Amino acid sequence: MSNQALQKEKIRGGVAQSLEHDSATKHVTGQAIYVDDIPEPFGTLHIATGHADAAFGNITSVNLEAVRSASGVVCVLTVDDIPGLNDVSPTHSGDDPVLEGDEIKFYGQPVFAVAAKTFLQAQAAVKLGVIECNSEEPILTIEQALEKDYLISTDHVMQRGDAEAGVKAAPNQISGQMEIGGQDHFYLEGQVSMAVPQEDGDVVIHCSTQHPSEVQFNVAQVLDRPANAVTVEVRRMGGAFGGKESQAAQWAALAALVAVKTGRAAKCRLDRDDDMTLTGKRHELAGKWSVGFDDEGRIQAADVEMATRCGCSKDLSDAISDRAMFHIDNSYYLDQVRILCKRMRTDTVSNTAFRGFGGPQGMMIGERMIEDVARSVRKDTLDVRKANFYGGARRDITPYHMQVEDFVLPEMIEELEVSSDYRKRREAITEFNKTSPIIKRGLALTPVKFGISFTTTFLNQAGALIHVYKDGSISLNHGGTEMGQGLFLKVAQIVAEEFQCDVDRIKITATNTAKVPNTSATAASSGTDMNGMAAMTAARTIKRRLIAFACNQYKVEEADVEFTRNQVRIGNQVVSFDDLVKQAYMNRVQLSSTGFYRTPKIEYNRETASGRPFYYFAYGASVSEVAIDTLTGESRVLGVDVLHDVGQSLNPAIDIGQIEGGFIQGMGWLTTEELWWDDSGKLRTHAPSTYKIPTCGDRPERMNVNLWEKGRNVEATIHRSKAVGEPPLMLAMSVFYAISDALSSLDDYKSVPELDAPATPERILMAAAKMKAKIK
Repeated sequence: MSNQALQKEKIRGGVAQSLEHDSATKHVTGQAIYVDDIPEPFGTLHIATGHADAAFGNITSVNLEAVRSASGVVCVLTVDDIPGLNDVSPTHSGDDPVLEGDEIKFYGQPVFAVAAKTFLQAQAAVKLGVIECNSEEPILTIEQALEKDYLISTDHVMQRGDAEAGVKAAPNQISGQMEIGGQDHFYLEGQVSMAVPQEDGDVVIHCSTQHPSEVQFNVAQVLDRPANAVTVEVRRMGGAFGGKESQAAQWAALAALVAVKTGRAAKCRLDRDDDMTLTGKRHELAGKWSVGFDDEGRIQAADVEMATRCGCSKDLSDAISDRAMFHIDNSYYLDQVRILCKRMRTDTVSNTAFRGFGGPQGMMIGERMIEDVARSVRKDTLDVRKANFYGGARRDITPYHMQVEDFVLPEMIEELEVSSDYRKRREAITEFNKTSPIIKRGLALTPVKFGISFTTTFLNQAGALIHVYKDGSISLNHGGTEMGQGLFLKVAQIVAEEFQCDVDRIKITATNTAKVPNTSATAASSGTDMNGMAAMTAARTIKRRLIAFACNQYKVEEADVEFTRNQVRIGNQVVSFDDLVKQAYMNRVQLSSTGFYRTPKIEYNRETASGRPFYYFAYGASVSEVAIDTLTGESRVLGVDVLHDVGQSLNPAIDIGQIEGGFIQGMGWLTTEELWWDDSGKLRTHAPSTYKIPTCGDRPERMNVNLWEKGRNVEATIHRSKAVGEPPLMLAMSVFYAISDALSSLDDYKSVPELDAPATPERILMAAAKMKAKIK
């Protein structure tokens, strides 16, 4: 075959190719192995936890005699059975005990654990425990916490200029407030860990977690052992969405404690009701603001105060609340600005990471401010959005003093505005609403600017390990975890591109702390950015060794060696990749390498709230059209148009799937998913019967999703791609603001409805009633 022909042939599975998810067939045929599918070692014990019938109070007595004598029970654990540190908090704040021994902080908090021969026996046994406590009235809401100044952490402020003076000096002022609800992760696979005891008191844990290294270190501390005594392995998760970043450690620790104490494998698997009751949610947020603006709707100053509902411990609440503050501006330049965020404690389960990590809540506040201004100046909300975009002289600095260098939204919005026929649809909807007294339609186009990187700087690092075996097959391992998002496939495509070999020859192996140590969570949309670069570094190291060997063996220059499709051109000869690898092995060339990557350019000083917390921004925009029934409050999404910037896509099929899934999940958060605790502190929406996630019937009949063809990361990311995990969720803001737009038609678009999120039928109905009352 000629060199020209070799150049034209493409490998199967290099970058920029649309490949199906590496486990797609396994997913739909039931062959994909999750933790609960791993064959259990003989004698495996099953764990359930017991709790007090209270949400807040001091424990006065614990009687577990009946529990210990129950059928099938082998082991009962209390706080006294923990040999090491009784804490699994991600920030080592000491407020996330494995088992509580003194003070109940939320309803359902584990006080003891039972390990029995079967899960049903364990469940039956925990009901026999008698725990008495001095129950007190719990603080459950942000409003109650604010009244009591019930804080989990200190307040934080970001500011530039004098916001208060700026608002007063502006030609126009407006104030408003909004509450945004939480969201349950509702992953298909719940929290689960299986611990298998090893010699010397070591333990191997098969865990459904986004953060194997954190589970490893926390469990080691609980066992009072070094980290090298604990190995955590994750092949895949059945969804995670942030809920398995920090909160998998508790269940892994319980499994490990039982395994080490009994010498038998132990599994801790939460059923759906317990999972929803015992694990944290997306943070609820309440915000209020004062905005000063000119007659064209351009904001001159904004003074914003927010409060987040953190639950009973810190968990990741500081970083999440900070990211909400980082994203108040969304896509808009705020000249003089002050953003204050209070972090409120409540006597409920500790809230945690969720796709977007606080950013979506912050953006919702920013978009409501824009909507308020638009109604005040009687302009289309899209025109006011465009007027406030970053760009132009001295309009490129965020409230945290980072320069926005790659703001591509104006071009994207212009393209989407035309392709979605926004202006004509706006006119048609306005006319429709004039003659339709009951059914009202709404339309909204909302942008997204989302910062990519961990805002905790040291987490921006990743490692990888590649082996090339002497038959030419390749083994790939890295610190990222696969939760259905396609990370493993994308990294394999990157390695295939480097070696110019078909992706089928690359074996994707389970994430394992004994192979790649000290990893960061697969979170912050950074999984491919960091692990892909680490894997590329490892592949290039091996490739350089092969090239050097070929040069020496065949007496050619480096420029004369070229990797092509599963072959290598060496001068005028062509050898197979397998053959070159075998020759290199026979000549004692090392065919294994690690790779490491640290994200460049980022630095942030939290004390001064200034710096560059993000490597780059991901952008997107969506148009949603909805219809609401003002007599029942029902709503339906009629059509969606999305244009999203993923840079130069590594796998367009995977990226589009992420955008579609993120949009629908965001739509659920903002329309149907409502969390409700009763006055005693019990979560009542703890199953699909009471908690409404979107179904296939809720998907808009018309949903156009397109990747922006001009997308290219200005930063030197992996093949100039951009992150796609979290940003698409925020595209669903267009659904909420289309509903708000429909309600605004009731008073001829003069004001903004009193509508909080989620926009459930009840809330839409109440907002409609208030709008109608205004015009009577």
